[in-house]
Amino acid sequence: MNLSQAQKAVDDWIQEHGVRYFDELTNMAQLTEEVGEVARIIARRYGEQSEKPTDQEKDLGEELADVIFVVLCLANQTGIDLQAAFDKKLEIKAKRDRQRHHNNPKLNA
Repeated sequence: MNLSQAQKAVDDWIQEHGVRYFDELTNMAQLTEEVGEVARIIARRYGEQSEKPTDQEKDLGEELADVIFVVLCLANQTGIDLQAAFDKKLEIKAKRDRQRHHNNPKLNA
């Protein structure tokens, strides 16, 4: 599934199950909350904080999917073709960063 198909799948889901999109500000708050849940898992599982038993049950993939879902909602409701935007961003990064990371001594240590 590409991003355009994912946007359509989210829109179809909203139309069938979600009644309507939350407004953009609510979805931005929701996105912040979901990113916070990802951060909590990363900090405890891969960082120096200890995991509580309830943290160990959290599924990082599911939380990342929640982030993607809300991003797709925001793209849909603001008229963004996320596939086109992502393709353009990859092209920009490929040109801008072509040698940047290869020449970074911090990455080549």
